[in-house]
Amino acid sequence: MDSYYEGMVVRLRSRLSWVFCIVGIIAMGILSRVVHTGLAVFDKYLGDALYATMVYGILRLLSRAAASAVCAMVVMTAIELFQLTMIPAHMLASEHLMTRICARLMGVEFSFLDLLAYGVGIGCIYLVDSSQRKGEEESAV
Repeated sequence: MDSYYEGMVVRLRSRLSWVFCIVGIIAMGILSRVVHTGLAVFDKYLGDALYATMVYGILRLLSRAAASAVCAMVVMTAIELFQLTMIPAHMLASEHLMTRICARLMGVEFSFLDLLAYGVGIGCIYLVDSSQRKGEEESAV
């Protein structure tokens, strides 16, 4: 990598850098739900992709990139399939605020497009994470 760009690229090597990345992803996810463009790709699916990216980041604090990507997709698929039980939809009707918040965080309606958005988000963060490691290996040689 050119030395000019080396200082500009954020490296996700340390746990602290991953924590900052996760905080940034959460901020972007909230912003994606607050700001509406009229395009479903941005208004709905960007938030879903960022949600999956956040899960990858949390898992990345604990394990390697490939394992984090696989586990993140398994977790996101399990959450999406759990919506088919209608339990989250019933939770949304609860009188307890925390129960309703949990229902909103999980989602209440199954969608294959959500699974696609999760895969895109996890794939993108995995590619960024993997390319940084490859760049570090090349520069060490």
